[in-house]
Amino acid sequence: MGTEGARALLERAGTLNLQTGNLLSWGCGRKKCPSTPSEEVRDSIQKTLTEWSSKVGQDQNQEIVDVLECTVAQAVEKMNPEERDELKVSAKLFIVGSYSSSIRDAVDMACSSLGVAQLDSVIIAPPPIEDGTSLSLEYLQPYWQELETLVENKKIVAIGTSDLDKTLLEQLYVWAQVKPSSNQVNLASCCVMPPDLTAFAKQFDIQLLTHNDPKELLCEASFQEVLRESIQNIKAHEWIPLWILRYSVIVKSRGIIKSKGYIMQAKRNAS
Repeated sequence: MGTEGARALLERAGTLNLQTGNLLSWGCGRKKCPSTPSEEVRDSIQKTLTEWSSKVGQDQNQEIVDVLECTVAQAVEKMNPEERDELKVSAKLFIVGSYSSSIRDAVDMACSSLGVAQLDSVIIAPPPIEDGTSLSLEYLQPYWQELETLVENKKIVAIGTSDLDKTLLEQLYVWAQVKPSSNQVNLASCCVMPPDLTAFAKQFDIQLLTHNDPKELLCEASFQEVLRESIQNIKAHEWIPLWILRYSVIVKSRGIIKSKGYIMQAKRNAS
């Protein structure tokens, strides 16, 4: 079985880069369409791992690499440069581990995967915080500074936030060199946009968007469970997800999603 070769590679690699490719060309998968964002990312990662592992040969002399690229070649769709002006590439980045340096890796991989020089917009979901502590400007700053650097280097056009209340959004806006262009609000936690947030956003031309993502899109335990289900006898507990990026390629004139997918990175902690 191909999973034996895949397991051998994973047991010697230090980093796993996974790309699902365009989920729209995969259809809804073998079962029903996923009903939640967490189900969608879990299903697409599992399907990618299963497809990839089935194609890995069992050659004992196969090249062992520290950074393992896991993708299904036929699912990856690079954008046609001639169509670039007609398309908007937007992304939302979920940091799983507390590493602000992950942002650069995520954006670089997304650009490379899609064959573009820059992303039109990137929204960052608040990185995980310890229980009992609340999100603060001080905590957000290193992540936002990474995004600002990528804007300055023309890797991203616009940057936005998610789930910030009026107070924190205002603090970020006043402090930031590159101002947030948008802020996502989870309508599961509030049925109506808070009036103070709406007023502030309108005053400073910040677009308010809605979303239905959970606080944790894919936790460490869920990722390890997907690994175990996809590849036999894998030491799943050694693998820790660092970040997940969800991208959409939208036809500007029609508002139609042409492509969407996930890119993620995990590290192996074999100690």
